[in-house]
Amino acid sequence: MSVDLNWKVDMETTMKTPPIVTAEEWEAARERLLVKEKEMTRARDALAAERRRMPWLEVEKEYAFDGPRGRVSLLDLFEGRRQLIVYRAFFEPGVFGWPEHACRGCSMVADQVAHLAHLNARDTTLAFASRAPLADIERVKARMGWTMPWYSMTDGFDADFGVDEWHGTNAFIRDGDRVFRTYFINNRGDEVMGGTWSYLDMTALGRQEEWEDSPEGYPQTRPYEWWDWHDEYADAEPAEGWLAKVEASGVRAKENARPLPASSEGGDTVRSSEPAGSCCSR
Repeated sequence: MSVDLNWKVDMETTMKTPPIVTAEEWEAARERLLVKEKEMTRARDALAAERRRMPWLEVEKEYAFDGPRGRVSLLDLFEGRRQLIVYRAFFEPGVFGWPEHACRGCSMVADQVAHLAHLNARDTTLAFASRAPLADIERVKARMGWTMPWYSMTDGFDADFGVDEWHGTNAFIRDGDRVFRTYFINNRGDEVMGGTWSYLDMTALGRQEEWEDSPEGYPQTRPYEWWDWHDEYADAEPAEGWLAKVEASGVRAKENARPLPASSEGGDTVRSSEPAGSCCSR
């Protein structure tokens, strides 16, 4: 039996809430919505696959940044890794909150950034860049508890990459000393950034897992296999028993584990051969 519930938000507003239903009715409603959830997941995977096929734009101009190690180049921002993601955060004179704080929206993005060890394990570096002097950047990082690399721009990097007037996230890849721009996200696209998967999905190489639809020759490993605790990636071998756990989960190679069309059955990821369990099962 459905019951309407009017909830007083304040003295002048009454919020019209959804009906109160039985457990069976609630589960049926969830199953109906799950079909759309799966469609969105598949669409997101397909979009990421198209990003991996975007043409590359070579960066021929030299750029300089001030960082903890002094004046560095765009190539230096990679920190030796193959991919680089740069978020343009607004922290400079004229921005609301200066000099105590960076832009409120940019600060929310910074608060959402996951532990960088997971990105680094996929040969990817994340860096922030702003117009503020390095001393101010280091001060606000310490105040807010942020640990990501954050550099001070010294030239026209922001104007050249579409982030001189608004925040945005640029992705790059390098081939030796040659640097290429591979993708760009801004406006509401930045709302979902911060998590490891969102960052990897915007890169040229993606998550680098076998189930992904990537061009031939792209680096890929089995799902779960590369995952680790953020303080143990430096270990030469995975934790004892982890690879056995991956095997037990029933994860299969790409040709045997392509996602099927959206379904209301099972979990969010439907594969041609369902795994016996997840990496989190006992």
